[in-house]
Amino acid sequence: MVQAPSKRLPLTEFLQLPETKPASEYIDGQIIQKAMPQEKHSVIQGALISAIN
Repeated sequence: MVQAPSKRLPLTEFLQLPETKPASEYIDGQIIQKAMPQEKHSVIQGALISAIN
């Protein structure tokens, strides 16, 4: 499958867009939606919090 090149978006326009769930990132003029955290992420986060405390 071939993807058409997407239009580059100026940062000012990206900042005017509404928030998305999951959050979106602005990278080199393109909007990329972050992946949803999964169970392993939560386990690592909990271990990190315990280690910091």
